[in-house]
This record gives sequence, structure tokens and C-alpha cells, in this order.
Amino acid sequence: MRPEQPLDPRGQVPRDQDPRDESEAERDDRNLAELLQELRVSGLGVQILFGFLLSLPFTTRFARLTHAQRELYLASLVLSVMATALLLGPVAYHRLVFRRRQKESLVRTASVMAILGLATVGLAIAAAVLLVSGFVATGVPAALITAFVLVLFGGLWFALPLARRTNEMSGGSDNRSGAGSHDQTVQRPGWKENSNGAEPEGRAGHRARSGDRRG
Repeated sequence: MRPEQPLDPRGQVPRDQDPRDESEAERDDRNLAELLQELRVSGLGVQILFGFLLSLPFTTRFARLTHAQRELYLASLVLSVMATALLLGPVAYHRLVFRRRQKESLVRTASVMAILGLATVGLAIAAAVLLVSGFVATGVPAALITAFVLVLFGGLWFALPLARRTNEMSGGSDNRSGAGSHDQTVQRPGWKENSNGAEPEGRAGHRARSGDRRG
């Protein structure tokens, strides 16, 4: 007997099964559309930060920056460029492999680019916050503000989703092991369990009747 698949506590669909009735091509189309929508939202924030950093050298107060602050500005600018390249990379990839039957690899590669792009965006924002806060309030306050920003982005963007993903996977494996151990105790149809192990019911009944006649 096949072990029963663990059910999702919110419904009657097994955890390892998608309730949507769709083909592989339809699933790839849906995943790509969702990914492009996410990139559209995150790309807007990068554009705002990139525009701010590009305009900063043309302000009058930029000349008052120290050498370390100028280096920090360049690091933030380079991180913004990297984030822009990573978040726009899936769009260029999709356009160059259009109608080439490579949507599955496109979705996988674009997902990696999106994750790396989000990490780079977080670093670029943290560097920009350190630059601005260091210019306004030097010393410990600037370091504390930057550390708070890094922890906030890292927790919301990576730690929380990965923790939920790990808990979901561990819960599904526990249910599978429980279902498997329960299935191992199920007897085969037409067999009866006794002290000698499992044997056909007819043979077990014959032994019982023979014992009664001898008694």
C-alpha cells in the first residue's frame, strides 16, 4: 500500500502537490509573470537611489565631503549600478531568448538574478544611509543607524522567508515520516497477524481448528 501524502492543514491538498491544474508551459508563464512584477517594484526603488547618487556630485555641499566619504559614495554608486544590472538582467535575457523554448532556464536564471539584485540593493541603500548619516551626525549614531538598516533589510528580505521555508519543509518531512511509519503497520488483505508473524487467514484458521481437535 502506498503511504498517504501529508495534507496541508489549511486544506485537503497534499503539501508536495500544486492544486492548480496547469501544464509545465503554463506554470513557467505564471512564474515569469510574477517574477517580472516583482522586478518592476524593486527596480523602482533602485532607480530613485541611482538618480539621487548621480545628482549628488553636482550639489554645492559635495565638496565638503572627506576622502572616506567620497570613497563611500563611490561604493554606494557601484552597488547601485550592480543592482540595476541584476534587476534588469532578466528583462534582457527574456528578450534575447524570446521564442527559443528556454523559458524554464530563463525563470531559474532570473530568480537567481533577482535574489542577488535584492541583496545588492540592500547593501547600496545601507551605504547611502551611512553616507548621509555620517555627514549629518558622525560617529556612533551613524554606525547604529546603518546597522539597524542592515538588520532590517536582512531580516525582512531573507531571514524571515528562509525561516518560514525551513519550517514548512520540516513540517512536511515530519508528516511524511509519520504517514510512512503508520503505513508499515497496515496488514496485507487476507493475512492475519499471530505470534509466528503474518500468514494467510485460511492457514491461521486451519491451525486453530487442528489445535482444538488435538485438545
